[in-house]
Amino acid sequence: MSTLTQSLKSGNWRALVACFLYFDTGFTVWVMLGPLAPFIGKDIAMTPAQTGFLVAVPVLGAAILRVTLGNLYQACDGRKIALMGLTLSAIPSVVLLLMPGTPSYTLLLVLGVFLGVGGASFAVALPMAGSNYPPKVQGLVLGLAAAGNVGAVLDGFMFPGLAEHYGWAHAAGAALPLLALAALALVFWAKDQGVKSGSAPRAFSSFFITVFGLIALVLCVHAGAFGEGKAGVLLLPVLGALLAIAVLPRHYRGVLGERDTWVIMLVYSITFGGFVGMSSYVTTLLISLYGMPRLEAGLFMSLLAFLGALVRPIGGLVADRISGVRALVLLLAAISVIDFVFAAWMPPQGAGIALLVLVYLCFGLGNGATFQLVPQRWQGKTGLMSGIIGAAGGIGGFYLPVIMGIAKESTGSYQMGFATFGALAALAFLLVVVLRTHWMSWALPKEVPGGAVLAGGVAHVE
Repeated sequence: MSTLTQSLKSGNWRALVACFLYFDTGFTVWVMLGPLAPFIGKDIAMTPAQTGFLVAVPVLGAAILRVTLGNLYQACDGRKIALMGLTLSAIPSVVLLLMPGTPSYTLLLVLGVFLGVGGASFAVALPMAGSNYPPKVQGLVLGLAAAGNVGAVLDGFMFPGLAEHYGWAHAAGAALPLLALAALALVFWAKDQGVKSGSAPRAFSSFFITVFGLIALVLCVHAGAFGEGKAGVLLLPVLGALLAIAVLPRHYRGVLGERDTWVIMLVYSITFGGFVGMSSYVTTLLISLYGMPRLEAGLFMSLLAFLGALVRPIGGLVADRISGVRALVLLLAAISVIDFVFAAWMPPQGAGIALLVLVYLCFGLGNGATFQLVPQRWQGKTGLMSGIIGAAGGIGGFYLPVIMGIAKESTGSYQMGFATFGALAALAFLLVVVLRTHWMSWALPKEVPGGAVLAGGVAHVE
């Protein structure tokens, strides 16, 4: 406990709290369609694949927008960007609260992109929090800031109960007071000490081009412009990623030519993608597999999200001690095994819940361990890399509910869905094992004479 207290005192803890609240409330609005989906389905007829697409659009929105929001953070004050993000992510709640009648499925898809702005807060909250602390505690600090994942707990506890009594459209308005609280914390406590570079006007235009371009892509997929059925849905993340990369400054695209970037992106698409994708879909999964009542399924989703968020700082703290590399080797192996067990067995309710608890613990620990590595490997580019790597996590989270929905609709079972993600986790495990020796050369801050800390080849005096 004394070590934790000393670590927090080594920087600006108020700024850390503001970043946590910003990401926490952003995460809450981001995945609200997951626990609301069973209620939406009573008013709007949807196939399993359409339900999967609906809850996946906010996840994809955050994934793509993290790239250009991270680029915007590199050029502008993080506090101003965060306040803009809160405003945009409040739009769906305001529309659903004030709109008479039942919204259309198409409108919900458009609003889903704006919900994604809440999840994109990751690309600002983490580097802004880290800018207030020294390199040697980055794993802990980034883990605490990113423990805003706990916002998903509020979704399961708050939205199903409100939807039951007041209707799902009005329930969405409950997010507005939370967003207001985060805005107050940002105004009075937040501080961004990150180094800025690049053109702010260009970065803003790139971000909004991506927002409205993504809306157009989602509507085109819904209309069948890229192929009927599943083809357009599976192609959407690729098109969205190409859009975001196209508007990035040329000199930032160089990181996409690095092998380490792609491996870390794959790892995070499994750990964080698994966390957010399953948080969006697990309510539907539990109802479908075990006939669990809607309120009970929503509460269990909250418990899983709480566990995953709770252990994320622990994953960062452990990674500060043993390195994220060693931690990820163990965690990726465990995730792969759990997925394959689920695919081969499709266990009864008790065993299924136990396996879901275990995989969420691995997701949370893995998220913390992954981002212990980022500031060590990409010193001075944490905003950009948080966006790019976070985008990969969001894309993984998009594909999980989509593929689960497709598997269920095509085969009547979720086995192929679990098997697919088990294979991806096994691939990531093998890549980290192969690169382990190389990565350990930069994975931990190194003490140098004079009390400095060497991170990513740059000395910082504390």
